[in-house]
Amino acid sequence: MSNDQPTPGQPPEDDPFLKKPQDPTPPSAGSPYGSPPPDGPPPEGPPPGGPGSTGSPYDSAPPPPPYGGYGGGYGGTDPLAGMPPLAESGRRILARIIDWLIIAVPLAIIGIPFDVYQRATENDADFGDTVNSFNGGSQLIFQLITIVAYVAYDTVMTAKNGQTLGKKWMKLRVAMLNDGSTPPMNASLIRAVVLWLPALICCACLWPLLLLILILVDKPYKQGLHDKAAKTVVVSVPQ
Repeated sequence: MSNDQPTPGQPPEDDPFLKKPQDPTPPSAGSPYGSPPPDGPPPEGPPPGGPGSTGSPYDSAPPPPPYGGYGGGYGGTDPLAGMPPLAESGRRILARIIDWLIIAVPLAIIGIPFDVYQRATENDADFGDTVNSFNGGSQLIFQLITIVAYVAYDTVMTAKNGQTLGKKWMKLRVAMLNDGSTPPMNASLIRAVVLWLPALICCACLWPLLLLILILVDKPYKQGLHDKAAKTVVVSVPQ
């Protein structure tokens, strides 16, 4: 039985969404000037500092990746290398609407015992004003339930396989930008909090609109603020 252990720092192999490794240029073995003959001295190479050389031992080192903290991984200097194409904006919008409805419909039923709709009618206020009225504490409880429902749904589903139900049906998934893997729980939580919390507390219309505008204009990764906070991208699922 072999006792070989995995190489430290190697990404896990159990994530089916990891980037495809790029074909690296095989490193040259031995002397950079060729192998010496079997029974003779090694051939002389150009001396340091000669023509075409600066004399630095780092002349042949590749330049650093231009993407800062996002670079590296299996994709080389381009974080998107080896990943599927970025998701189309229209499909992302449809996936988000589906996810919103999946949570909103059960919450609409749960809200009946909290008199959400009766108070909204009596006070002639919109849903956000009603939730923030905190009459007898029931509205505060319902708001907390709403926040937990949306954030937990997005966090758990994204950390599981990178797909909420909406993204699954639209053939999309969330991926870590640095290596294309499924986001871990902490990154999924950060993404869900930035995505849903401002909209559920104070900016029900303005926040989703702001996220949409940023996704449409962001180059080159089509990231909303929630993607930037978690360092993720949304890509198409290979057919």
